Amino acid sequence: MTVVRTRIAPSPTGDPHVGTAYIALFNLCFARAHGGKFVLRIEDTDQLRSSRESEQKIFDALRWLGIEWDEGPDVGGPNGPYRQSERAEIYQKHAAQLVEKGHAFPCFCSAERLQQVRREQMEHKQTPRYDGHCLHIPAQEGKRRMAAGESHVIRMKVPTEGICKVPDMLRGTVEIPWDRMDMQVLMKADRLPTYFLANVVDDHLMGITHVLRGEEWLPSAPKLILLYQYFGWQPPQLCYMPLLRNPDKSKLSKRKNPTSITFYQRMGFLPEAMLNYLGRMGWSMPDEREKFSLAEMIEQFDLSRVSLGGPIFDLEKLSWLNGQWLRELPLLRFAEAVQKWALNPDYLLQIAPLVQGRVETFSQIAPLASFFFSGEVPLSAELFTHKKLKADEVRQALQLILWRLEALRDWQKETITACIEQVAASLSLKLRDLMPLIFPAISGAASSVSVLDAMAILGADLTRFRLRKAIECLGGVSKKEAKEWEKRLS
Repeated sequence: MTVVRTRIAPSPTGDPHVGTAYIALFNLCFARAHGGKFVLRIEDTDQLRSSRESEQKIFDALRWLGIEWDEGPDVGGPNGPYRQSERAEIYQKHAAQLVEKGHAFPCFCSAERLQQVRREQMEHKQTPRYDGHCLHIPAQEGKRRMAAGESHVIRMKVPTEGICKVPDMLRGTVEIPWDRMDMQVLMKADRLPTYFLANVVDDHLMGITHVLRGEEWLPSAPKLILLYQYFGWQPPQLCYMPLLRNPDKSKLSKRKNPTSITFYQRMGFLPEAMLNYLGRMGWSMPDEREKFSLAEMIEQFDLSRVSLGGPIFDLEKLSWLNGQWLRELPLLRFAEAVQKWALNPDYLLQIAPLVQGRVETFSQIAPLASFFFSGEVPLSAELFTHKKLKADEVRQALQLILWRLEALRDWQKETITACIEQVAASLSLKLRDLMPLIFPAISGAASSVSVLDAMAILGADLTRFRLRKAIECLGGVSKKEAKEWEKRLS
């Protein structure tokens, strides 16, 4: 009997996303419900954006939620390495096999040529795709040019006619025309694979039997199925989970909803409640109860109970559910959870130097430092009245700062300050001109302890959240304004 094996394969390129936790949870539950194994694999072939810091954040966030894996980069296992960046030779060997069998070909087109083709196709209202320019290069010529070190990628061949039948565990058979498929790049010029090649090779070599992934990948499923056929391998069973959505039904995004797992940790949500809520995303217990543990979900898990309607990730509903968990905690456990969340020595030692020189009694600490222990802070438009800047200029400055900080990966006082200084320079202002906007956005008051130090301590998620709330308090930003203001970031 085949042992069920599922996996999650996040990219360490930013904050750990609730969508990653959602898919990880369902893969974990499916594996455990069938007595199988759950694997964590890191997709870190994007050399510019991937980092070990982001990887560690993924590990920490999933473990905070209570999601554990049987095999992975940090726990080992018989099918490693579990980082794609450490498997380059494996992918190169398999890409070479595809070229040798005539299922793939080297493409020597420059980025400039591909951009020109794309422009022309769009001008003629055609679907942008590779035009097959290098498809018919003779095999010997292709080998000679590759051996000579000419820059190239490896592309897969795809049919131009007919239908691909995709078996989906939730939807049944989904028919997708082949003429929608592009000649996908499998191996980049840096000799590292794209998602398509790496996932197929890794899933096969790691013995993955079932792949539960987000439904945004369903349109590209034919390319994955075709690769399995090219290699002569049996594909795993596929399941495309419904996407998490904002309350307005749009795809969950950080512009409309906090999406980082660490944000919810910093806001003071219980991990059990967060995991419970993710389990409610498109799935339900047989008795329809709303509050349940991970163990109870695994015990009752059945994919047939997944609803295809896009589940709504609603912060108010999550807060309500978290309240149910909090009120049912034993008193001692509640006190311990509060202490672990904000009254732990590590956190207090970061805050203490900022308040020690500004208080005369301990009773003055709470009013001065309360924003360190809050989620949202009280805001009013009056707090952002500025001597130099008009109301629209205030919104613009805050939005530009937010955009800069959203792109910031190295989160510390010096780099935060540099981001704000860049915005000040782009607006022909100085850092001191923007600080009167930062203080109320972060602390809810016109002045406080060092706000730049405070931003470093509060962390990226909470800082960005508060800046978004400040912008909303001032009326938000229209699409037209956003398009115009983004030009100042370049």
